[in-house]
Amino acid sequence: MRSFLYVPGNRPAMLASALSRGADALIVDLEDAVPPSEKSAARAAVSEWLWTLPSDAPVWVRVNAGPAGLDDARELLTPGPAAARSAGAVPAPIPGGSSGSAAGRSAGAVPASALGGAFGSAAGRSGGAVPVPVLPEVSGPVVACSAGAAPVPALRGLVVAKASPEQVFALGELLNEADPGGALGIVPLLETPQAILAAAEMAAAPRVTRMQIGEADLAAELGVTPGEDERELLLVRSTVVLASAAAGIEPPAAAVSTDFRDLDALRRSTQALKRLGFHGRACIHPAQLPIVHAVFTPSESEIAAARDLITRFDSAAGGVCLDARGRMVDLAVIRQARRTLAYTTHS
Repeated sequence: MRSFLYVPGNRPAMLASALSRGADALIVDLEDAVPPSEKSAARAAVSEWLWTLPSDAPVWVRVNAGPAGLDDARELLTPGPAAARSAGAVPAPIPGGSSGSAAGRSAGAVPASALGGAFGSAAGRSGGAVPVPVLPEVSGPVVACSAGAAPVPALRGLVVAKASPEQVFALGELLNEADPGGALGIVPLLETPQAILAAAEMAAAPRVTRMQIGEADLAAELGVTPGEDERELLLVRSTVVLASAAAGIEPPAAAVSTDFRDLDALRRSTQALKRLGFHGRACIHPAQLPIVHAVFTPSESEIAAARDLITRFDSAAGGVCLDARGRMVDLAVIRQARRTLAYTTHS
């Protein structure tokens, strides 16, 4: 996944067009983009909208921090009228719970922070805000699905706003009940100093597939004002890259750039983030997508060099070999070459 386009969950018109915007994945936002008075209605509308999408639509949902995020997850995992119409039989609900641990790892992608009102797109084919009462903490049943099946076909997982280890494990436990097959992942959004210091713990938590830094909120918490080269954020960025690699999960996705008009600056910062070990970037406007895709799509020369390395290594039967410039090649170089080809396959 190279790009993750944010879409406000309270904007049906944007939800109706987002799949056509060209992003590799969507993140529907139930947190920063939605005013407090509209959160309940947005939660209900997004829950209904998800069931109108094709099963291969790559959609993640950013849920709120704390108990409200558990309520978000419960409603998203409870089939609504659209699900009943399309699927026929709706699975029986099982008792809920919201504490303590988590479950198996899954596949998925990533997300961001500092979202303004200038979102340029959204996903799907329907929507519409349906007012509903404000839910009490951790209310409503979760619906269990059969092992191996996704409980909501288009949903890939949850992006956890202002993530903490406690929230990540609680959501993991909830997903264990609704998704015993492990189809849904969790992406912690690290927006506080405490989250950065707990990055290794969250990266190693079950169901966590990727992490992301909420850099605007984090910079405000730290009292940091990033300059043009953003070196003030180097330590926290490298910390999250290191924690992700140590846990064996996907590289983190880079945070959003809120200036969607300065595409040259976006290209420079995205290239720098790629060099630091990030893969993919969250976006708030479709105009950012071509730049992000260009940076994270391997060039023809990179693809050719990777294929040449792997051919040389295979011809040496896994032994010592030299690259086209006469340099010794070891397994670490081959792993990087295979990763390059894998990114090509999924781009």
